Amino acid sequence: MKILKEIAVNVENGDSSTVKELTKIALSQKIAAEEILNNGLVKGMDVIGIKFKNNEVFIPEVLIATRAMKAGMDIIRPFLTNERVKSKAKIVMGTIKGDLHDIGIKIVGMMLEREGYEIVDIGIDVPKEKFIKAIKKENPDIIGMSALLTTTMAYMREVIEAVEKAKLKQNVKIIIGGAPITQAFADEIKADGFAPEAASAVELVKYLLKN
Repeated sequence: MKILKEIAVNVENGDSSTVKELTKIALSQKIAAEEILNNGLVKGMDVIGIKFKNNEVFIPEVLIATRAMKAGMDIIRPFLTNERVKSKAKIVMGTIKGDLHDIGIKIVGMMLEREGYEIVDIGIDVPKEKFIKAIKKENPDIIGMSALLTTTMAYMREVIEAVEKAKLKQNVKIIIGGAPITQAFADEIKADGFAPEAASAVELVKYLLKN
């Protein structure tokens, strides 16, 4: 459908206002929200994902495209809720204490959301107490932690230890990511998984939850 192709192109170009308007028009034409999501918004983001993997675009372009996709998602979300069965799983995500970067975690969150997972973003500079509170309140299947600085990544160990001390670890998987993180570090702090970038994070979640 022509309008879905236009949505995809404008997501790729990062044109939020056009994506918003085209999404409204598509809904008015009785195109299902699921179809708008998969054949419009996601298609555009897929192109950006491939370009990013091939170093043809960089984080700023990915972020702008993500915002454009989100503009469309905000329009169709109420309709998706009606059309879809309940989400596959709930994931609480946050950037750890001392770290104020959230570009990466927002991209991961958006990609997981489009796969049907419910995302609870608890923000940046998140202390261990807030993670514990979120686990108790939200009862998530997975906790995702992000760090962009080598100076803050060590705090991830404190969060995991706090979750274990609160006797909540058996109920939740903990995954980590961010520029300085490695698989060796994830193993060392006893995280359940590590993802070097957004696409890997989606695969990791699917693997851990087997869905």
